[in-house]
Amino acid sequence: MTDKNEEKIRKAFENKDWSEIKATDSWQIFKIMGEFVEGFEKMGKIGPCVSVFGSARTKPDNKYYKLAEEISYKLVKEGYGVITGGGPGIMEAGNKGAKTGNGKSVGLNIELPFEQYANKYIDYDKLISFDYFFVRKTIFLKYSQGFIALPGGFGTIDELFEALTLVQTNKIAEFPIVLVGKDYWKGLIDWIKSTMYLEEKNVSPEDLDLFKVVDTADEAVKIINDFYSKYMLKPNF
Repeated sequence: MTDKNEEKIRKAFENKDWSEIKATDSWQIFKIMGEFVEGFEKMGKIGPCVSVFGSARTKPDNKYYKLAEEISYKLVKEGYGVITGGGPGIMEAGNKGAKTGNGKSVGLNIELPFEQYANKYIDYDKLISFDYFFVRKTIFLKYSQGFIALPGGFGTIDELFEALTLVQTNKIAEFPIVLVGKDYWKGLIDWIKSTMYLEEKNVSPEDLDLFKVVDTADEAVKIINDFYSKYMLKPNF
């Protein structure tokens, strides 16, 4: 454990008087409100978009980087904007594909102590930086009519299951959730089916239909197109 982490833990257990708590919490509320306001104002003008997620650690020579770039290029050629987390790796590939295709390239960047910086392929007027993950995820889900997840780590899994939970509970519209890379996602999907569904009965049979798994850019874009052809597009909530 680093000294910085230990300091955060000790601080959490400190006794604070009411005026100190009120001042700190009030300031935090205004910061959170400010992030929501900026996100709503900028994203409300952008139009139909698809979110592309994946690891910040993926290198440009990786097949999934190239696949994310191809998917995003084909999405903007179909008339959709592309939203990413604004950082390097798969996110950079998504913005690069959108930029190459002369489409809308949006970056919702999060300020982190490592591995996250805004990539150079985001439209200058479509970059938003966040301190709070939950605000950022709200903006992703509110302004996306499609969700494409490429291989990633804890952050990608977090975003994936947030989307699945909100669709499952009817908190947002049943927009398409596409997982790209059958080999990568196989272990997780097998566990969902065998343990979560069959063994423990923690999800319903219809929940297994909330996502699709593909290997190619054309398959991913087709799922988005099929959805768009049926529904009028608007923010999810």
